[in-house]
Amino acid sequence: MKRIYNEKLKKFARELRKNSTPAEILLWRDVLKARKMKGYQFNRQFPIGNYIVDFICRKLKLVIEVDGFSHDLRFGKHIKKDEYLRKTGYTVLHVKEKDILKDIETVKKYIESYVEKLEKKN
Repeated sequence: MKRIYNEKLKKFARELRKNSTPAEILLWRDVLKARKMKGYQFNRQFPIGNYIVDFICRKLKLVIEVDGFSHDLRFGKHIKKDEYLRKTGYTVLHVKEKDILKDIETVKKYIESYVEKLEKKN
């Protein structure tokens, strides 16, 4: 199954970028933006299939999802989303919103370790 960029969700993804949570803003600004993560390009609020992922590195086929209060309310939907992404060949990494806000450096190291695993895989 191939990654499918869903043009129909593009406008909604743009709105999500404009209304990011504080944790998403912090993770983007301090860790993922401008190739800060080991030189890899990440995109935020990126439409794939019928879903919008929080962050994606297409080269590594890595999706990072920020889990907060809204994630808990839609848990079943997130399981289906993860299954779809894995079937399309993506690794899905979940980070908790509270961990980002509390200790961004530890979250950065956690993501770096996954990036290194994926580098070795390729």
